[in-house]
Amino acid sequence: MATTSPADSWLRGLRPQFAPITQEDYEALPEAISMAIEIVDGYAAYRAAPTPDHQTASRRLANVLERHARAAMSKGHECVTVNTDVDLRLRDLPLLNRRPDIALYRCLDRERGERLRAEHALLVIEIVSPGSETQDTTDKLGEYAKAGIPHYWIVRLDLTGVSIIERYRLDRATTLYKHVGTFMKDERSETPKVSNPIPIVIDWTELMF
Repeated sequence: MATTSPADSWLRGLRPQFAPITQEDYEALPEAISMAIEIVDGYAAYRAAPTPDHQTASRRLANVLERHARAAMSKGHECVTVNTDVDLRLRDLPLLNRRPDIALYRCLDRERGERLRAEHALLVIEIVSPGSETQDTTDKLGEYAKAGIPHYWIVRLDLTGVSIIERYRLDRATTLYKHVGTFMKDERSETPKVSNPIPIVIDWTELMF
């Protein structure tokens, strides 16, 4: 007979939620639960488990970013780090907590137990999956911009791996993202390169399944 885990029981009780989740509530949750949800305007939103292709693309793209981050730091850039599926606090009240697929951010003070917040993030990346189109291209586009994160990439996959990278840069005057270009996997195109937030060269072969 199948057993029900505490996480399953908790997740089944997400609807209806009679009161918003506070910072204290969220931080008291077991990791198995916090990793399975995001908090939007104080209410929990279930995150479907990523597909194997999604996980592979996220890991490989994060590896590319990390390599370039280390190269940038060796040339004097401030300390930065890269993580996947990382807990990112965008707002305290009402609580807004997202878990972007990939984030490049300023190194945190571990001794002080510093939490990753929007002001630390330099670039966040979301990989579009079936069912996440609206969240990634509309909801999070607005949330990350309003939180002041300088760069946002939306990544799309095909059967062979990462195929499209849409790049957005924050216009601080309007607190909106401006589309600054789209990289498309095409053997006839030049190798994609960016200079901000750090110098990055995209080798499509590294992002193939």
